[in-house]
Amino acid sequence: MAEGDGVATHGIRVRLDGTASESDIDALHKWLEREKPLADLARTDQLRIDERIRIDEAGAPMGTGMDIVVAVLGGAAGAIFQSVVDQVRRSVEAWRANRREVENGEPPEASVEPVRPDGR
Repeated sequence: MAEGDGVATHGIRVRLDGTASESDIDALHKWLEREKPLADLARTDQLRIDERIRIDEAGAPMGTGMDIVVAVLGGAAGAIFQSVVDQVRRSVEAWRANRREVENGEPPEASVEPVRPDGR
């Protein structure tokens, strides 16, 4: 493996609010994995989508909450990062719209923000 390959150089945290259930987090994770632009990057090892235990600013776990972290990998990460952030935002909004159509009640609010590769 060449230097930088498979190493997270930029990250994006997707956080659902406190109304989210575990099934919401799982459904959003799967939705992101199926979004074509993200799936194409994952297939070429330029992107990885993981769930991580939610942590506070000091790095301590925050209850049982989970975040979804989209890690942009390798040497080209800087060049494509903003387009990936934009795609993740669009994908999260599409998931929220879909959830609104297929389930009762409002979907959880979501935030999408760049983070360090360790998820903080």
